[in-house]
Amino acid sequence: MAKEVTAIILTLNEAAHVADCIDSLRWADRIVVFDSYSEDGTAVLAAEAGADVAQSSFENYAQQRNAALKYVEQTDWVFFVDADERCTPELAAEIRDMIENRPEKGWQVPRHNYIFGKMTLGAGWYPDYQLRLFEYGAVHYERPVHELAAVAGEIGSLERPLVHYNYRDAAHFHEKQQKYTRYDVGILRNQGEQAKFYTPYSQAVRHFWWRYVTLSGYRIGWHGLRLSVLMGYYEFLKYRWLLEDRSALDL
Repeated sequence: MAKEVTAIILTLNEAAHVADCIDSLRWADRIVVFDSYSEDGTAVLAAEAGADVAQSSFENYAQQRNAALKYVEQTDWVFFVDADERCTPELAAEIRDMIENRPEKGWQVPRHNYIFGKMTLGAGWYPDYQLRLFEYGAVHYERPVHELAAVAGEIGSLERPLVHYNYRDAAHFHEKQQKYTRYDVGILRNQGEQAKFYTPYSQAVRHFWWRYVTLSGYRIGWHGLRLSVLMGYYEFLKYRWLLEDRSALDL
């Protein structure tokens, strides 16, 4: 008997994406939309598209994924997908092949990130592996943001990518990066990380160089330069906020 795959989509106000995401997952045996009490009709649209819909208050990303796993209760494999991602038929076929014929307990999935409408293969956005596919019961999530999946067993890497419609425009980019940066500052603070007066500047330069040169952002022209500068700026902001917090504590 073929192994059962449950696809889980975590949502919060994803009315623009949820139906198309569900359509790309029709090959799965079950589709669960685990919603954080959206206010834009996401849950209704998901139910109309045939998904099993549950709602749970959001505390952090690790908590939400763990709660979704608990809701599913039992299946053979779980495939987590974000609402702004799409699973291609080629990826679906590879998933079926791997879980039936390989011993790994978890699989990393590469992503094709579309940023400002352009598929972005440089500056660190590819392969952008995400651990999203795993045998049920073999994983739990840790860390509030950029959550860490702890897998009890070997991990492999798939070849076929998820399609990720990442940042629509500059405003969307800044909105999401500010949120991620604040989470990252909290993580650094909890780890006891310290910042000197020069740290924001040195980290910004280091991060720009890493993305633009080491990760070949220069190969994608103006797009790569722009993204490398933007990500360097948010690295600057991260350590400036960390430094400001320390200064406040010193008063």
